[in-house]
Formats: sequence, C-alpha cells, structure tokens
Amino acid sequence: MYEVYGGMLKEDIVCVINGQKVSCPPESTILDAARSAGIEIPTLCYLKGLTPTGACGVCAVEIEEEGGSVIRRSCRVRAKDGMVIRTDTPAVRKYREDCLTEILKRHPNDCLTCQKTGGNCQLQNVAYRFGVSPKVREVPGRGIDDSSPAMVRDMDKCIACGRCVTVCNEVQKIGIYEMKCNEETGERYVNTKKNVPLSATACINCGQCVKVCPVAALTEKDNIHKAMAALDDPNTTVVWQMAPSIQNTLGEEFHLAPGTDVTKKIAAAMKTLGGYAFTTDFSADVTIMEEGTEFIDRVTNGGVLPMMTSCCPGWIKYMEYHYPDQLDHLSSCKSPQQMFGALVKNYLPEKIGVPAKNICHISIMPCVAKKYEYNRPEMESENGRDVDIVLTTREAAKLFKLRGINLATIPDAEFDKFMGEGSGAGRIFGTTGGVMEAALRTVVWKLTGGKVDQIDYHTVRGYRGLKEATLTIGDMEVKVAIVNGIGNVRAVMEDIRAGKSPYHFIEVMACPGGCLNGGGAPLTASPDMVAERMEQIYESDRKNPVRRSHENEEVQSLYREYLGEPCGHLSHHLLHTTYVDRSGEVK
Repeated sequence: MYEVYGGMLKEDIVCVINGQKVSCPPESTILDAARSAGIEIPTLCYLKGLTPTGACGVCAVEIEEEGGSVIRRSCRVRAKDGMVIRTDTPAVRKYREDCLTEILKRHPNDCLTCQKTGGNCQLQNVAYRFGVSPKVREVPGRGIDDSSPAMVRDMDKCIACGRCVTVCNEVQKIGIYEMKCNEETGERYVNTKKNVPLSATACINCGQCVKVCPVAALTEKDNIHKAMAALDDPNTTVVWQMAPSIQNTLGEEFHLAPGTDVTKKIAAAMKTLGGYAFTTDFSADVTIMEEGTEFIDRVTNGGVLPMMTSCCPGWIKYMEYHYPDQLDHLSSCKSPQQMFGALVKNYLPEKIGVPAKNICHISIMPCVAKKYEYNRPEMESENGRDVDIVLTTREAAKLFKLRGINLATIPDAEFDKFMGEGSGAGRIFGTTGGVMEAALRTVVWKLTGGKVDQIDYHTVRGYRGLKEATLTIGDMEVKVAIVNGIGNVRAVMEDIRAGKSPYHFIEVMACPGGCLNGGGAPLTASPDMVAERMEQIYESDRKNPVRRSHENEEVQSLYREYLGEPCGHLSHHLLHTTYVDRSGEVK
C-alpha cells in the first residue's frame, strides 16, 4: 500500500509488536498500528481522530532501542520501520499502575453513588483490569460547578485527561475549557479558560464534553427524581414524549444492537410507568407544516434568506452568543420538543379531560441542551411551561431500570391517540439532514401543486460536516446546505454576515451526526455505531406507510379542529418564538 504525503508516495512501514509484524501507513502512531492489527492497548485520554494529549499514561508501551529499552506513551509516538514494540511487560504494567495510582490519589472514591457506576466509568474499568485499588484522597477538593441549567462539573472527579478540552476546541470549536497547571504543586487540571463558572462562558450545552468524559467529572443535570415524584403523585397526570432518535438508540442501554428500533417498547415502558405515551415524531411533522410554510413565504415574498432551522437549542444559543446580528435568519418556529409541549398544555387537556395545571409533561431527549431550552422564559404560555421535565436518553434508561422495566423483553404497545402518529419524515429528524429532507418532501410538493412526488432526497444525507444540494422546484433553483457539528458552521455564518451566502435554506445541528449522537445519547457510540443508528432511522422511515408530514392524519386533525392554518394566529402564538442577544453574558 502507498499513501501520498506532500506530493510524494510513501510506502507503508513495518514494525514488530509483540513478535507480530504489523504493516501500517507512514505517520501512524504506535497506538494506531497496534489497533490496526487487533492488538489491544488500554487508553483513558485518547480520542480517535483528535490530537492526542498523552495525559493519562495508560497507553504506555516498551520500545527496544540500542542499548536497552524505553517506556513511551503510544498515542504520541510515531511507529517507525523496523521498530520493535512490546505492550505487556513487567515494566509496562508497573508504569501503567503507577500512572493509575497517581490519578486515584486525586480522585474521590464515592463509586457506589457515582453517576458512572455500572460499567460506564472508564477509570474504574482500567483500574480493575490492572488491580489498582482506590487510595484515600490526598489533595483538597476543588468543588462542584452546577451553575449551568444543563450540566454539572465535579472538578474533584476530573482526572485531567483533556478529552473535554480536545472535543470542545477541535470538534465543536467553542473553546470553553483549558488545561491548566498549579504553579505551586505542578498538578495539571482542567477549568474554564477564565476560571469562571460554566454559566458565565459561551457554552452552548451541546454535551459533547459529557459524552467523552471517562469519569463523572461532567454529567447532565439529573432530573430522574423529579420524574419519579411526578409519577408517584396521584393528583398528577404524566404526559410523555420521546424524540425521534431515541427510538433507535435507547435499546443500546439494554444491550440491544446499535440502531435497534424500540419504538413500541418505549411506548409500553411509558404506559407501565404511568401516563399518556406520545412520540415527538408528531410535533416534528407539525414543525414541517409551520417551518415549511414560513420558508415558502420567505422565498416567494422576499423574506430574509437564507432561512435557518431552529430545532437545535445548542445551535440557537450559539447564534445568540456569536451572531446576534443575524438572528432574523433563524426560523421563528419552536423546536419539536417545545411545540409538543405547547400542544400538551393547550390542545391536549380538552382531548383527555385533564386540566393543564394537573399535567406534568416529561420529555425524553438525546440532548443535554434541551434541559436548558425548556427553562427558557420564552417557552411557556398562559397554561404554564411547555415542558416540565427533560430526561436524557441515559436518564430514561436509568429510570426504566429503577422501576424494573427491561426494554429488551417488555411486550410492544401502541402510542395514544391525538398526538401519537408520526410520519417517516418526522422520524428522520433524528439524524443530520433529516429536517431538511422532511421539509423538502412537503415544500416541493406544495410549491409544485403536488406535481413532484419525490420522497427521498439522498443528496442531503450523510455524515459530512457540510453538505450542499441544488434543487429545481418549478421555475426556481433552490440551494440548500446541511451543517452538523457546531465547529463547521462559522464559515457558513461569516458568508451570511458578509452577504455572500448562496443558500436559501440551511439546516444546522450542533452535534456531529445530529441528534442520534447528541450529548444525552448512550455513551457507547463509535463512528460505526453512529452510522448504524443513521441507517436504521432511514429504515424506519422506509417502513412507515406515511412518509410526508402533511399526510399525517392526526396533524391534519390538529389544524382542522384547533390551530386553523399553518403560521396562522393561534399557531404563531403557541408554536413560534423569538431569540435574544446573549453576547453580553460571556465574561
């Protein structure tokens, strides 16, 4: 094999790992080479594809050199032709044990009550593997930052691996965190750049740092006990909703294959816990009715273009922090979560005969930022907050397990009527490009008077950070773009600010891959698992007998019986919102 570097062809190098000849591309690290050959090297701080820090030392290996051998951290050392490497020697094991002992000296030993208990703590797993016991904490505590409405930083549990720093800087390009060093003790630690609470930074609550944290130094704010209190209150009627991506990810928390469709099992779990079971697929379809109508109005009547989607609260917060002068490009639609909530508190009470004040609306979301969104002052009406409690996918799994529900074995059940039907278009909201494709299915149909019957728009699918497509709709040429991973949006926004954007419609999701890889999704995700989730979402769409939002019978009934017309007076009051300039909130 050959690879091109700087215009020159370079042949693969061959090194020897544990007596096995391993061929790998030039510029490979020892860790890359070993893993390509199926040779396991443990890691704590390493994140594939991102800059290695070598902070933890757990990936140490022994390298033969002239006159002896040396211990090196494999994530940072390039493999060389003829290099002889050993991954499991007494010296390597001693080095790893010493590194782990130093980490454990600084780490609380409250494992019995830690959020990562149950096999999710990578530090615990590695320490167990090497037989290293927890030590009595030898340094004073740094405390807990719970200033964020969505996340908690337990700085005592931080092991200074640098994962949060790397993902925030290199992937999301927000740059909240920074690796620091105590000048007196030499101890490395992570803090916000200006040593201020998270609430005083430009954090968008995307939760990608939570996903990569190997311990419980970063977690979502726990709402499980609030949910259990509502379920146990005989005077409260619980109304559930679950996001589209949940249906293809929650099963992983119960050891089902990645992407397994557990839609009807979640409906059964909701009903077993108590209350009405609904799917956010329904309000995703309502979102298309509203957002699609808004886009048609803008593109035909000279409105502000490009119009940008407003489903993702992390993306909205990014705009409010960094581009408050461009807020008029955002759709005025609330997110599907909040639209559903507004309908729960205003439309549903008449249908089920329960006053809004007696309803507790619980939302299951793949997104940590949804915990911030539901607390926004804009997200309420005369009947109170649209949403009362938000659980992440992980929290929902914990709640089910606490109440003795095994999602793998529970019999299927159907959603309740009035707000329980979702189209295939609503379902694909769970992946990057899904909102755009769902919108196109309805917008193209409406703009052509039903003459174009296209369902699938493959050009907007895929995992790339920026995707583009040009469509001919009647006598119009419409250019669209799809951005996933907030780190990819700045160039797009700078073109808009400069008046150079070629697009009419742009979808933005803060998390790489969209909601199926959200900050509240299962922690087990690898790129391959994310791809499998994506494929299974599209498979669920293909199997749905209704694949366009405007064909959803329950959505049609909603407009006939209650809302009137999309973007009408009542729908605008309940389902649309405004945004604010937050640039002054950042220190």
